[in-house]
Amino acid sequence: MSETRTLILTGASRGIGHATAIKFMDAGWRVITCSRQSFPGGICPWGAGPDDHIEVDLSDPEGLAVTIEEMRKRLTDGRVHALVNNAAVSPKGGDGGRLGVRDTRLSAWHHVMQVNFYAPLMLARGLAAELAAGNGSVVNVTSIAGGRVHRFAGPAYATSKAALAALTREMAAEFGPDGIRVNAIAPGEIDTPMLSPGSDEIVRAIPVGRMGEPDEVADTIYFLCSDASRYINGAEIHVNGGQHV
Repeated sequence: MSETRTLILTGASRGIGHATAIKFMDAGWRVITCSRQSFPGGICPWGAGPDDHIEVDLSDPEGLAVTIEEMRKRLTDGRVHALVNNAAVSPKGGDGGRLGVRDTRLSAWHHVMQVNFYAPLMLARGLAAELAAGNGSVVNVTSIAGGRVHRFAGPAYATSKAALAALTREMAAEFGPDGIRVNAIAPGEIDTPMLSPGSDEIVRAIPVGRMGEPDEVADTIYFLCSDASRYINGAEIHVNGGQHV
C-alpha cells in the first residue's frame, strides 16, 4: 500500500487555496489547512475535518511559531511532503482603490510583509526537517504583480511578492541538497474573491482572452508537488494565460 502524503496549506478557505485543498484531497493526500477562519461548526468548505485544520493569524510571528509546533504534533510520521504558501493580503484604500507608495501606511507595509513574505519564510524554516524527511516540495504563490506594475495591486503587495520570488530561488539553492524542492507560481487574473472591481478590463490584454480559474492554478501547484516535476527546482511558473508576455 502506498503511503499517504501530507500537504500543509495556508489560505485554504477560498479561491486558489480552496481549489488546491480539493485537488490534493481528491488525489488521496492528507491536507492540513491553515487560515484565519476557525473550523465552521462541522461544515467544512474544503472537505477536511477539524483535526486537519489550524486557525492561525499569519501576521502574528509569535503565534505562528506556536502554530508550527502544533503542526509537528499533528504529523503521524514526522514527514511533510508539500508546503504551499498561498495566504496573502493586499491593502486597499477606503474606496477599495489602489494604494500607492506614499499613501500606504508604514504599519500596512509591515503587515503585508509579515503575511506575504515572513510567514512563508518562517514555515519553510520551521518545517525544514519534516520536509527533508518527506523529500518535500515547497510552492510559494507569488504574483504577476511581483514582476511588473499592476493596475490594481499596490506596491506593498507587489514588493512582498517580488521578495517571495527571490526567497524561492535562495531556498531552492539552499534546501535542494536536503532533498527539498522549492518553486513558485505567479498567477495573473484569477477569478477569485480577491479580484478588484474593473479587473475584467485587463482581460482584453490577456492572449487567451479570459481570466483563469482557481482549479487551473491548483493543477499547477499539484504538478510542482508531484513526482512529475521531480527535476524542477527554483522555478517561477506564470499561470496567467500569457498576460506576462
